[in-house]
Amino acid sequence: MAAEKPAPVMVLYCGVCGLPAEYCEFGPDFERCKPWLRANAPGVYPDELLASSSSAAADVDKVGERLQGVGISAADGSTSAGNASASKQEEVKRLPGGKVKKKDKQEVVIEKIVRNKRKCVTVVKGLELFGVKLSDASKKLGKKFATGASVVKGPTEKEQIDVQGDISYDIVEFITDTWPDVPESAIFFIEDGRKVPAA
Repeated sequence: MAAEKPAPVMVLYCGVCGLPAEYCEFGPDFERCKPWLRANAPGVYPDELLASSSSAAADVDKVGERLQGVGISAADGSTSAGNASASKQEEVKRLPGGKVKKKDKQEVVIEKIVRNKRKCVTVVKGLELFGVKLSDASKKLGKKFATGASVVKGPTEKEQIDVQGDISYDIVEFITDTWPDVPESAIFFIEDGRKVPAA
């Protein structure tokens, strides 16, 4: 007797978010999926969940609007609530899945990596955060220190400048002189796994 093959399971995918209908509530925007779920998958979620959470969301929105109107007044009489929320919204960036990405700190990190006993590479990260084109910066660094310098992708998929040789002794002064937008207080060295300010 041959064993029976199980029939394939038919999965209903949401037309809005693309997840299986059972997982829409864990997706990035459950509220947008609800009308589609009511029409196409009525048995997946109880009616109370589809209806009550939308009214609860409306209540939350009303409370949020009321809180937006209330501001904390400072000693000079100005309210700070509007300014703080505007800067927060500007700073926060949403990634897929509803995760929040924070803005990178504006800092230049210089690290010396030793390879093959005596040879070393100086890595400069973060210059692009100050509006510096990395290709131009690598050319200037290569000319100034008479070494090879190139723009490469680092382990975190961000571009960085690799300069052959140990130039950490002179690089801070060169960066602050060449690009005045980069303050010396924003330059850090990585020594023994710790971030040390250059200033």
